Amino acid sequence: MNIGILGGTFNPPHCAHLIIAEHVRLEAGLDRVLFVPSYISPHKQQGEETNAADRLAMTRKAIRGNPAFECCEFEVLKRSVSYTYETLEYLKTLYTDAQLFLLIGMDNFLDLPTWKHSERILALADVIVMNRPDTGTGWPAGIPKERIHFVTVPNLELSSSAIRRRIGEGKSITYLVPQGVEQYITSHHLYRQQL
Repeated sequence: MNIGILGGTFNPPHCAHLIIAEHVRLEAGLDRVLFVPSYISPHKQQGEETNAADRLAMTRKAIRGNPAFECCEFEVLKRSVSYTYETLEYLKTLYTDAQLFLLIGMDNFLDLPTWKHSERILALADVIVMNRPDTGTGWPAGIPKERIHFVTVPNLELSSSAIRRRIGEGKSITYLVPQGVEQYITSHHLYRQQL
């Protein structure tokens, strides 16, 4: 089995996350894509932990309906800074016979040598680099080429920060996020104070 791992804050998860994950799943021949919401990402500002349960719940709602998508709660339940190598070690104990593929953007790929225990990451998983048509290419020092695969993904101008801003401004987010996510945001009064 080939399993893709897509990590992120998913604050909130939106339709571009789903479109890109499905595109990569089909292009790379993945059997499953695991969405892994972080508790605190080492690459993001502090503060995500305050709504980790909400982000996990929204991610579950976002992927509902696609049998190839699953949500992994490991990093949220761990309740500490989320390092990719630890998540991969955990997933390897669950899926002992599977080939793991870490899905990252081109920007993260170029920074991969700075990630904690990057050599361990590459021992546990191949890396699928999602680059957009308008991004360049490069190769970070020390990263073996045989573990890296490139998939060009649609260039979708949609971000979680833009969605939070729209909510804070009282604007509609219909069709930007799945319906279940929009309903969750509304019923839990999320992002109202964020401008």
